[in-house]
Amino acid sequence: MPGENLTRDEARERARLLSVDGYEVELDLRSAVGSGAEAGGEEPRTFRSTTTIRFRCSQPGAGTFADIVAPSVTSVVLNGRELDPAAVYDAKNGHPGSRIVLDGLAAENVLTVDARCAYSRTGEGLHRFADPEDGEVYLYTQYEPADARRVFAGFEQPDLKASFTFSVTAPADWTVLSNSAAEGAPAPAGTGAATWRFVPTRPISTYITAVVAGPYHYVRDHYRRTLADGSVLDIPLGALCRRSLAKHFDADDIFTITKQGLDFFHDHFDYPYPFGKYDQAFVPEYNIGAMENPGCVTFREEFVFRGKVTRASYENRANVILHEMAHMWFGDLVTMEWWDDLWLKESFADFMGTFSLVESTRFRDGWITFANRRKAWAYRADQLPSTHPVTADIRDLEDAKLNFDGITYAKGASVLKQLVAYVGREAFLEGARRYFQRHAYGNTRLEHLLEVLEETSGRDMTTWSRAWLQTAGVNALTPQATYGANDRITELAILQEATRPHARAADGPQEGTLRPHRVAVGLYRREAAALGTGTGPLVRYARAEVDVAGPRTVVTELTGTERPDLILVNDEDLTYCKIRFDEVSLATLRQHLGDLTDPLARALCWSALWNLTRDALMPTRDFLDLVQRFAGQESDIGVLQMVHAWARSALVHYAVPEWREDGGRMLADGALRELRLAEPGSGHQLAWARFFAQVSTRPADFQLLEGLLAGTAKIEGLDVDQELRWAFLEPLASHGVADASVIGAELARDDTASGKRHQVRCLAARPSAEVKAQAWADVVESDKLSNALVEATIAGFDQPGQRGLLAAYAPQYFAAIERVWRERSIEIAMAIVRGLYPILQDDLRTLERAQTWLKDHAEAPPALRRLVLEATDDLERALRAQECDVAAAARL
Repeated sequence: MPGENLTRDEARERARLLSVDGYEVELDLRSAVGSGAEAGGEEPRTFRSTTTIRFRCSQPGAGTFADIVAPSVTSVVLNGRELDPAAVYDAKNGHPGSRIVLDGLAAENVLTVDARCAYSRTGEGLHRFADPEDGEVYLYTQYEPADARRVFAGFEQPDLKASFTFSVTAPADWTVLSNSAAEGAPAPAGTGAATWRFVPTRPISTYITAVVAGPYHYVRDHYRRTLADGSVLDIPLGALCRRSLAKHFDADDIFTITKQGLDFFHDHFDYPYPFGKYDQAFVPEYNIGAMENPGCVTFREEFVFRGKVTRASYENRANVILHEMAHMWFGDLVTMEWWDDLWLKESFADFMGTFSLVESTRFRDGWITFANRRKAWAYRADQLPSTHPVTADIRDLEDAKLNFDGITYAKGASVLKQLVAYVGREAFLEGARRYFQRHAYGNTRLEHLLEVLEETSGRDMTTWSRAWLQTAGVNALTPQATYGANDRITELAILQEATRPHARAADGPQEGTLRPHRVAVGLYRREAAALGTGTGPLVRYARAEVDVAGPRTVVTELTGTERPDLILVNDEDLTYCKIRFDEVSLATLRQHLGDLTDPLARALCWSALWNLTRDALMPTRDFLDLVQRFAGQESDIGVLQMVHAWARSALVHYAVPEWREDGGRMLADGALRELRLAEPGSGHQLAWARFFAQVSTRPADFQLLEGLLAGTAKIEGLDVDQELRWAFLEPLASHGVADASVIGAELARDDTASGKRHQVRCLAARPSAEVKAQAWADVVESDKLSNALVEATIAGFDQPGQRGLLAAYAPQYFAAIERVWRERSIEIAMAIVRGLYPILQDDLRTLERAQTWLKDHAEAPPALRRLVLEATDDLERALRAQECDVAAAARL
């Protein structure tokens, strides 16, 4: 893996020398089928890839390198001169290389590379999947940040854009797609095969090129729009998934969201969609949520729902569709020069995804989900010792891979929401329009965006950028109120502090920054309190917007207002900050959280209470008590599911060990109560059923789950479909109630790719030393499992109720991770290092092991150290929270 790295300095030097005119890429994928692999034989390993690149060099006579990761390179021809692959390709000892040395370049060059590239089982490059249900083979590509070189030779960096012409030979009955439309019908290419040739693309970066091939179920539609000049924009739409998933595929809803999104972006960007067609492929064993390949967007197929899901799942899918669509402009049309400015695409797509969701689709409450779920990801990332500015210092590709994180996505999007409040909506959108017009098909840096925003808003963007984009860390805002004899506010101030990571960052201590915040401050009171009842809805009766600057800001607009029961700083979620409460407000929430009538305000309070718990400022048992008493009143299904996730995390990691059993019983009792009270057939009922299964630990709980699986127990309206069956089976497996035969019988009911993943997870979850040893060996000592099955095995291995059984693996983890990082692909290595960190061994001995490893392995790859440092910070946070919980227990 280190040999496959590329540094920023190397990329800059290559960009100084080269400009690329075009690629012609020919792929022969006939080897993907017909090997007998699905019958237990050897899997096909390689396919032929032939690439011709036309490029110019500004310094004739200079040398550079092309990128390719392939088991073998058959020939290299530069300007008609045959080069010896053994001399110019850096493969060694039977392992793929990553570079082809190119010396003596001319002003204009033609390079042709003929290679045998490898099919992937890790989701990187060209992934090959064989469907266990029908034996069909499916292929798709995934490249970000730099895996196109696993499929064709090229100059793998975002600022060397070019036009691509793909030609793909594959079985004639397949569907074959790429970024652009095919040049008519495929041409015959021998027995049972055909060749698809695609029209040249517009200039794009290597990492967003794409090929999807296989017997996919393919649904077509069209989007039509009359433009301002009277011309008609006609965009062919496609949606596809595996054939065996076709019965679950709701393409109509996908097309509805797609058309609504295209309307929104055309209305606001004033730049027609530039890439011709718009296919959306839902593909198996995908490592990420989706990828914005222009004209051929790929999604994880879990967005094809096999069973009943909540409205939040449909909202999430719509958000992802729109996020990727926003990339067609932010990222594909205009692309960052290097991964330092990854935020120029991801932050904008994350923000525009929710912006367009709320304004163009049926999901009008998308900002609630953003405030509650998306920002939680950002807050966690921004308090890790590895926190970084939104505009990060990305030294190489390994850095880039790890910076697809909560800061680059969710904090960046939150900052953009603050920016809209700062410069105004129209100035922001006009800035985007000028940005597209000025830099179409080019590459940009931070200053290019700031330039247009200064033009449209008249604001000083340099100061804003320095505070928000070029510094790390999250601020905490706390209200401070004083009252007069008449029970009215004499002064309301907002205190700002810069919270810092508890551990040292990889590159030194992080300095805190106080930032300018545009916030709304809401005052809430219980409506019936004036009548002396002390009950009733908690509603807002006063509001003010204010610019917070420095450590203390007085909100003069609210002076003289009647005393509130709750002061909510950052009401309406205009800025990015952690909310704190004064004592009166916190006491109000402890008694009346469920009485808050505004769903966004309620979501913000849940998020703030969770942050207090994570920061060891609220005992875990207090947070879980709030969940027990008020989660059943939560109307927003997305917020409810997030609260469920927080509650389980709090119980597993932050509760004092001696209280976990009591806390688990409390959550299970509450979940069962709400499950029975929920509206039959509702999303809330489904959410409570899943949560009940997750927190079940007692024989009576398991008896109910078994009865629901067998059909001997009923809960009105609860449809125990196949996905819910697996959700019920996992806790039975992890507690030894369901053995391998029961799990095998369930697979027989659901002998599909999804069923296989569930089966593998349930098998690894069983409470047996032999099971754990086999799971560890399958993941750490072998590369036989695909990426999806590695993920499933890790998920099953790490069970909260099996801490004693897993204790032996803590020292093994620290002994193995450097070898894993060296020998496995970065995607699989990241999954192992993150997923198998002994976080459940939450004691000082494990913490000391981790700290010793970090001290003794100062020269380990920085990306590996970052992953260990982050997980260790999570462990330290858990121990601090447990100390807080112990102190709370001592006061009882």
